[in-house]
Amino acid sequence: MTVASIDIGTNTVLLLIAKIVKNKHLIEPLYEEQRMPRLGKGLKKNGKISDEKIEMLLSILSDYKKKTESYNSEIILVTATNALRIANNSKEIIQMIKSNLNLSVDVITGDREAEFAYLGAISEINNIKTQLVIDIGGGSTELIYGNNDKIIYKKSFHIGSVSATEQFLIHLPPLAEEIHLLRRELGVIFNEIKSKFQPDLVIGIAGTATTLACMIQGLSHFDREKVNGSLIFKTELDDLVSKISKIKPENILDKYGEILKGREDIITGGAIILSELLAIINSNSIGITSRGIRYGAIVSDLFY
Repeated sequence: MTVASIDIGTNTVLLLIAKIVKNKHLIEPLYEEQRMPRLGKGLKKNGKISDEKIEMLLSILSDYKKKTESYNSEIILVTATNALRIANNSKEIIQMIKSNLNLSVDVITGDREAEFAYLGAISEINNIKTQLVIDIGGGSTELIYGNNDKIIYKKSFHIGSVSATEQFLIHLPPLAEEIHLLRRELGVIFNEIKSKFQPDLVIGIAGTATTLACMIQGLSHFDREKVNGSLIFKTELDDLVSKISKIKPENILDKYGEILKGREDIITGGAIILSELLAIINSNSIGITSRGIRYGAIVSDLFY
């Protein structure tokens, strides 16, 4: 059967259309797309998603629905995370999506988001006993520790690449003091996981991790085959943070190419979060996969 899964995030809206082999728990991607309406921009300050962003979201979902129909998708799953969780006008937006496009949106809790992230991340991994999955989104960061498909710990933390940038990195490029304050705050936020885990594998999913993998590999466009299964070493990441924290967003885009478009002003914040997390868990590397929440939604809905 063919299934579509849409992930409405704080920064991006992602589409996956996949062939599902239920008895083998296989998800074979047929088509993937991402767009970046930045629904969460100014959300913490204003408490609501702007009319302009709502129009962008409806347009994206309309295009995505047409694409799912072209693949004769039998099921369309639509999952929404932090932006629609915290926006004061989320109910109205969900109703608009239903009335205009006949799509039902499932706004999941932070814990559920963590679960989907984990299930997606491990959906093509075999023979690894324990893993810690790190999902740095726009408005939140999920950490999930498990043994094979059994989740032992999961938590959603209220900081992501967009919120970290808006709250701490006021100047772009950021001042050294701003970076120091962000790192100090991250140490407080993530203190509870210090020395808590000793995973066989640390896995990074979502746009921050995959974009950083592309930057380190010198890829100006996303290449699933080169990104999935690749490693980012902490030394490489810290070198990258040192470089991009000294230049303006437009220069980051010029230097690293199309892969940064729409993310050039928040990638430094996301990279600092990942760097700090690797330091806290005492890991010198992280494996990368593009499989995340949209994959986990399929696993949860169809395989369990």
